[in-house]
Amino acid sequence: MGNGAKAQQKRERNAAKGPSAAKSQNKVNEAAKNIICMTCRQTFLLTTRLPALEEHAQNKHSKTAAECFPGAK
Repeated sequence: MGNGAKAQQKRERNAAKGPSAAKSQNKVNEAAKNIICMTCRQTFLLTTRLPALEEHAQNKHSKTAAECFPGAK
């Protein structure tokens, strides 16, 4: 039995089990977006660092990070 036959058997076995639940990160990522720009309401992930927030505020709004993100540290 070659590798092609083994792969086909595995595909058939998995198809017989039925569809599995999707393992998507989209819902988790959307829930983690809790930093919001008060000017344009764009959301950022909780793990976004201050330099990236400062860059957004300066480039998009010509403001400081403190003006756009009052609660960010």
